[in-house]
Amino acid sequence: MQSVLRGIPASPGIVVGPVHLLRWEVPEVKHRLIDDSAIDAEIVRLHDAFERARDRLRLLRARAEQQAGPEEAAIFDVQISILDDGELSRSSEALIRQNLGAEKAFDIILLEWRQHFARHSAPMLREKVGDLMDVHIRVLSMLLDLPDHDPVDVPPGAHAILVTHDLTPSLTMQLDRNCIAAIATEAGTATAHVAILARSLGLPAVVGLRNALSFLVPGQIAILDGAEGTLLIAPSEHELEDARLRVEQEAGRVGEMREIAHSEAITPDGVRMVIRANVDIPEEAEMSATSGADGVGLMRTEFLVVGRATMPDEEEQYKAYKKVIQAFGTRPVIIRTFDVGGDKLPVGGFPSEANPFLGWRAIRMCLDESELFKVQLRALLRAGVHGDLRIMLPLVVTVDEVRETRQLIDEAVAELAARRIPFRADVPLGVMVETPAAAIASDTLVRDVDFFSIGSNDLVQYTLAVDRGNANLAPRFTPFHPAVLRLIAQVQATGAAHGIDVCVCGEMGSQPLAVFALMGLGIRQLSVAPRAVGEVKRVIRSVRMSAAQDAAQAALAASTAREAETLLRRRLRTELDAAAQAGGLPALS
Repeated sequence: MQSVLRGIPASPGIVVGPVHLLRWEVPEVKHRLIDDSAIDAEIVRLHDAFERARDRLRLLRARAEQQAGPEEAAIFDVQISILDDGELSRSSEALIRQNLGAEKAFDIILLEWRQHFARHSAPMLREKVGDLMDVHIRVLSMLLDLPDHDPVDVPPGAHAILVTHDLTPSLTMQLDRNCIAAIATEAGTATAHVAILARSLGLPAVVGLRNALSFLVPGQIAILDGAEGTLLIAPSEHELEDARLRVEQEAGRVGEMREIAHSEAITPDGVRMVIRANVDIPEEAEMSATSGADGVGLMRTEFLVVGRATMPDEEEQYKAYKKVIQAFGTRPVIIRTFDVGGDKLPVGGFPSEANPFLGWRAIRMCLDESELFKVQLRALLRAGVHGDLRIMLPLVVTVDEVRETRQLIDEAVAELAARRIPFRADVPLGVMVETPAAAIASDTLVRDVDFFSIGSNDLVQYTLAVDRGNANLAPRFTPFHPAVLRLIAQVQATGAAHGIDVCVCGEMGSQPLAVFALMGLGIRQLSVAPRAVGEVKRVIRSVRMSAAQDAAQAALAASTAREAETLLRRRLRTELDAAAQAGGLPALS
């Protein structure tokens, strides 16, 4: 039966293919009591299942290291460390000694552990909860003699659309990208982990397809439209033909964008902009360096700690930063220090928090754990000798945090000098403006920093009090709210008045309509996903800066986000149509 499921556009592109349903779920476990004489045998059976699960995880780890690299493979270390946790064995054994079967004993303990984390389950904890669930499913499958298969077991060459509830990092590492052509999830938003990941991988994706798994049959042919946010099930022959034609057109458009990506980002009335790339892992550096980007506007460093059993040492961090800096030669590379909290650190002893997004994380955690922070700062200063490095601090809300960081940098400089290791002492230091407090107080921050970078995803989240990961709130998460636009305008004006750079990273920088608005607000530097460089430059090369400024002023005066967005869309369409009629670049679809 034909139907259209509507979700949230997460990564553009059209894919026609069979759906592959991933139901990575905890199997049902029946309550089973055992005799006293069977207790020892059940404990042996439990430990045998642990060992088989470890063997499986080691195989997956080796495959991930071969396909993606050591940092990505390390994500399996945390699952192995869960199995190695003596408390897990002791707690399960204690229940077995109370005459519970091994599978029921293990099931009860893992449920307790998952509930413990779920009580603190703000988005920051998703990865850890996902790891626990993976271990839960894997060990139970072995104890119940269920098929031991990879959770993402897609036939070679299937060109499938993977449909699942959510995609945890550990599941992501098991994706065979040669078999999976697109992703659809029931959970998530356009700024959630899975959406960012899909865009980074160039996989078309739709998120927020609620209850999709209940509508679909494995192998069913579907059309996923990542730009429209739809999944068309059982399309007609006419719809299939139309989709295949659009796929061909999309392929031609990608080639066109690749050419535009290497042209100058200059408006028809002669204003030049700087377009840099976001980089999530060092392995993306080479591809990003050839994307046409003017450097790296945001390199995240969380890959170094998420899913790890131990903190990365100075040498490991230095090599990772050096790899990205060298890939970009003389072009600037802005590296953001750890944007994590105690929930993501691979070292224990940190208190859990009811709301980690408003808690002890990012620069707050780094300054309190200054010895851990100085390891990162020393690695960055050492990497700075290989190119144009700039350091960026996340979640800064007060100038004291900048000054304390500068003091730690001075200490790191002294330590490196004492060790006679080459380093660069004068690395520029900037801050992310991602809260209303930082934006409003930007005039107090500006004297102590070398640049601003507006983190648009979090600025929208904190300004509008809308959880960016909550699918129920997705329609309310809009960068066109006049309050958000006014804060951006204020930061830009402060930066311009003091002669420092102001860049915008986050999803605003990649959306054509938002790019138009940002241009009008005075922003001249953007950091975007590498694959979006061409699209962003196409917008810039098609619209007059004077028109963007007029439209932005109208949007700033709007009463609502919808009104501002409508005004901007109308003006952008006029500009793009005029550019197309003049024989320039084609209009946006």
